[in-house]
Amino acid sequence: MPIYQLFATTPKAMENILAEELQALGISEVKQTMAGVAFQGDLETAYRTCLWSRTANRILLVLSSFDVKNQEDLYEGVQRINWFEHLNPEDSFAVSFSAKNAPAINNTHFGALKVKDAIVDQMRAKFNVRPSINTGQPHIRVNVYLHGEIAQLSLDLSGESLHRRGYRDINIKAPIKENLAAAMLLRSGWPHIAKQGGSLLDPMCGSGTLLLEGAMMAADYAPGLLRDYFGFIGWKQHDAACWKKLRDEALQRKHAGLEKLPVIVGFDQNRQTINTALTHIANAGLQAKIHVERRDIRDAAPADSWKPGLLICNPPYGERLGDEAETAELYKIFGASLKAHFIGWKAAMIISDPELGFRLGIRSQKPVTLFNGALECKLLRMDIEESAFFVPKAKSQEERLKQVTATSAEPEADAGAVMFANRLKKNVKKLANWAKQNQISCYRVYDADLPEYSAAVDIYQGDQTWVNVQEYEPPKTIDAHKADQRLAGLLAEIPKVLGVGRENVFLKIRRKQRSTEQYEKYGESGHFHAIEEGGCRLLVNFEDYLDTGLFLDHRPIRMMLQQQAKDKRFLNLFAYTGSATVHAAVGGAKSTTTVDMSNTYINWAKNNLALNKTAGGHEFIQADCLEWLANEAAQAHCRQYDLIFLDPPTFSNSKRMEGIFDIQADHVALINNALKLLAPQGVLYFSTNFRRFKLDGPALSASNIEDITAATIPEDFARNPKIHYCWRLFK
Repeated sequence: MPIYQLFATTPKAMENILAEELQALGISEVKQTMAGVAFQGDLETAYRTCLWSRTANRILLVLSSFDVKNQEDLYEGVQRINWFEHLNPEDSFAVSFSAKNAPAINNTHFGALKVKDAIVDQMRAKFNVRPSINTGQPHIRVNVYLHGEIAQLSLDLSGESLHRRGYRDINIKAPIKENLAAAMLLRSGWPHIAKQGGSLLDPMCGSGTLLLEGAMMAADYAPGLLRDYFGFIGWKQHDAACWKKLRDEALQRKHAGLEKLPVIVGFDQNRQTINTALTHIANAGLQAKIHVERRDIRDAAPADSWKPGLLICNPPYGERLGDEAETAELYKIFGASLKAHFIGWKAAMIISDPELGFRLGIRSQKPVTLFNGALECKLLRMDIEESAFFVPKAKSQEERLKQVTATSAEPEADAGAVMFANRLKKNVKKLANWAKQNQISCYRVYDADLPEYSAAVDIYQGDQTWVNVQEYEPPKTIDAHKADQRLAGLLAEIPKVLGVGRENVFLKIRRKQRSTEQYEKYGESGHFHAIEEGGCRLLVNFEDYLDTGLFLDHRPIRMMLQQQAKDKRFLNLFAYTGSATVHAAVGGAKSTTTVDMSNTYINWAKNNLALNKTAGGHEFIQADCLEWLANEAAQAHCRQYDLIFLDPPTFSNSKRMEGIFDIQADHVALINNALKLLAPQGVLYFSTNFRRFKLDGPALSASNIEDITAATIPEDFARNPKIHYCWRLFK
């Protein structure tokens, strides 16, 4: 058999896990790169990797590499391959094209078309017959990756991502993909524990992904056995005999492995997800091997007959709409359950916020970084022993705020506080004139300009002046007393520089790694104040929530909406407190529809609109925006709007939503559904504050897309140009 250059792709941060897996499959020389591993092997090696890899996404067989300085180079490089060696003229194929730092071709859709044309033109010239395009299950799938001026042309032997094992109901979205679950299990030592006969328990099992991946590992069950389609099945050089031999061998290993499977159990409090897990278990043929039942985390305990093993789970992240306190309490309960029932076990869990892991009260090993979609997470691994438990002593935010506020009454006068005061004076002098000229009453005057004083300071002017201060939580490496002193100095200088009373300065602590902190509840004061923006009156609250109810960086977008809303039908999705709705209504919108999941914010939006005397019809809908939008878009005669504002969260796995939402992974479906509701000649504004976001323009059904980010970053946020991204989409 000839030796091929091969490349296995994998999610970011899983390269080393994949490399170890390939070495375990007998591949001696592997080379890790970003999001993949390069290796060599014959066709049997390639097939074996497709069948057995638990962490790879795709296996690519490299056909050639060539320089691309313009589009003609790409076309000619593809044509140098004799495609008749790979497919017949009447066969089908598909093309995937990606590029990075490629000046010649940076539009992936155009690149894919150029590759397709090169193949079709060659086959048509030779045989007067052109192969067809099939994006579902083509005979071959061609992959081109253009990095700078070097293109790598490959055949995708996997056909579709290898994380799709074949047991999952494709209509059900999982919180984690199968290969991420496999990576968690591998890094938690599950294969060794399983060989020792240890049990596997997921006390929050959801749709059963961790249980199924754990069972397949323990049973020596090849993850590709359930799949009936791979990218090499229709390839002209496919070796059917070799593939049959490998599948037969895998089937024998599976049957032998299932005979010695250890105890594998899942609990979940949700009846619907238990039913989903049972369906997936049956699809994998493991219904007699995995036990799941409805049980609350408070009642999670092993049976006396179970041998101690691994407890592993993907618990809630608490990312939206006031879930934080509830989620923190859940982790505290979970930690107590581990201490009460699981001494002698090992435990592992993936979390997005290390603070939640601290709530468990258990010392862990060095965390492993993994990515759940675009969200960076940490895999915590723990030995459940009496000596591993501790009582969390971290101050609550409320305790810290009280302490710092008291300290600020007589702050220590130091050079740092004076430096902060001078910087604040300089910023105010510059921005006050700008704000006055542009009739802006609420704006940011300081945003972590000095690293030692890491906070944002916003001025709000109404019938009086208020100052909202948000401290960016200091890292654990900073001495807590020193951090408190600096914050106290900051709070002491602000009233002096800005000429406001201490009672009008409000402080909040913004924790890191939170995507929707504006929803966190701080108090129940119910104190609202009216401010004015662009002729609109809006209510803000400085005490009860982390954010005030008005995102200042969106001011230019709101003004655009107001200027364009006259006689338009306006839709505000993920509306928060409805400030964009107010701007559209004041701008003369014919009608407005405001959609948000939270009843609190829907009522806030209604009160905002009531402050402004506007004409037109106004509709408020409390609903999961994703579900509402999908349902409306699916209607034969769906609603139509002339102007839409879409500003979704970065990530959410709220229990109020079905499944999880990841802006990077899910934005195409979300935007395309919104575009279905957009009337001809309508305009959709899409905004996100996810700093690493990449818009997949070719996959969107818009007639034209404009990046207007630069035009929507206001002067007071110029120091932070990545505060948000914004696009204008036309239909």
